[in-house]
Amino acid sequence: MEISEDIKEACRVMSNGGVILYPTDTIWGIGCDATNPDAVRKVYEIKKRIDSKALIVLVDSSVKVDFYVSDAPQIAWDLIDLADKPLTIIYDGARNMASNLLAEDGSVGIRVTEEQFSKQLCQRFRKAIVSTSANISGQPSPANFSEVSENIKSAVDYVVSYKQNDLSPAKPSSIIKLGKGGVIKVIRE
Repeated sequence: MEISEDIKEACRVMSNGGVILYPTDTIWGIGCDATNPDAVRKVYEIKKRIDSKALIVLVDSSVKVDFYVSDAPQIAWDLIDLADKPLTIIYDGARNMASNLLAEDGSVGIRVTEEQFSKQLCQRFRKAIVSTSANISGQPSPANFSEVSENIKSAVDYVVSYKQNDLSPAKPSSIIKLGKGGVIKVIRE
């Protein structure tokens, strides 16, 4: 399938509240419309994960961070610009997205993707997209599509064709939390 058709179908599924399995700038992810609480609940059900654990979202540009975070610290822009590998930043004051994907303290993890497919997907969808590892909670994250379990593949509404044959091992992003007064806490290197 052509990449543009794959993106069009993934967007159609997410627009209708569905869940997709897709390649990101890191590992294969389970995704949905980050503003739709019913779709987010489906993701938790697929992962067999309690919803007090927050989910990460992807956006296609740092400009979108301001739409989803009430007061992003200035240092966030420097960190995004300087990152030499995918970086998820946890921000306080999340807004404009499903409340059930947020952490209990109202924070949200956002990653600006530069990878071709996930960036185009975010651009075309025009909303933040949930991006959580394509595994049952507690199990190892899949390094590539061949490691995604059949349970996950059969539970989602659409499986993206792009990069299914790419067996290069992928790694999750680094995660940092930006706290009050510019305090930076490394969650995962």
